[in-house]
Amino acid sequence: MKNQKKQSKRARLQRIWFILHAALLTATLTGFASNTHAQENTFARGQSTNVKVMSYNIHHAEGEDGVLDLERIARIIGGSDADIIGLQEVDNHWSSRSDFQDQAKMLAERLGLFYVYAANLDLEPVNEGDHRRQYGTAILSKYPIIKSENHLLSKIGSTEQRGLLKATINVKGNHLHVYNTHLALTSAEREMQMKQIIEIANKSKGPKVIMGDLNATPESNEMKPIISGYVDVFANTGSEANTYPADHPSKRIDYIFTSKDIETVNAQVINTLASDHLPLTAEIVLEREAPFYNG
Repeated sequence: MKNQKKQSKRARLQRIWFILHAALLTATLTGFASNTHAQENTFARGQSTNVKVMSYNIHHAEGEDGVLDLERIARIIGGSDADIIGLQEVDNHWSSRSDFQDQAKMLAERLGLFYVYAANLDLEPVNEGDHRRQYGTAILSKYPIIKSENHLLSKIGSTEQRGLLKATINVKGNHLHVYNTHLALTSAEREMQMKQIIEIANKSKGPKVIMGDLNATPESNEMKPIISGYVDVFANTGSEANTYPADHPSKRIDYIFTSKDIETVNAQVINTLASDHLPLTAEIVLEREAPFYNG
């Protein structure tokens, strides 16, 4: 009887020892795996990342041939292999001119991208219960969009409302601030709007891209603030940068600018008659200096 009790006690102790040993081994292996993963992530976040950005006034997807063709716009964007795209003149259930399409959503779904839309014009629907009629800008991205905000810009009198769409995008741990805009047709308004854009952009720390249809040529007064504070991606490429009109580009009014901490590898204008403007792209390099920056 005593021997049975001793054997039973010994068996219980062995089971307890085995459980404790297994738990200790699991915790050790889990800790090792976690540390390895963290080291790998830190290493990855420290690498530079090339990103291709695009600015494109799509003219609500109506081409120089007068044909509405959103699929044609999608093919241009997809063929460019751009990672982040700023679009201007984007309809959202606006009117029959674009078949009341939700163009930003349709392009994002067609291309498998994240997106945000900003309505600078926001009108009641024609029929009660229908979607609101909106017209504005959009940002599409292969990378997650962390947050976005549309800033309505100053205007004079009853002219068209313009806006600055900001999106913070997580590019492999790099938080890139992207600004997309379409400025007014008058010089006085553009001058006010450009000052506002610079003020808004300067509030955020970290790498920035400012793009859009600025409706101004490089030598105009309203362009001076952005040219002095940011880098024109075409500045050192020697490439032709005229974008308007698409069938005979004689004016440079569409731009991509970066903050001075970003290097531009190349920039180009894409020849296409899918809109009345030509799209432009730039391949930029993001250098990671500090992990998980929020700004």
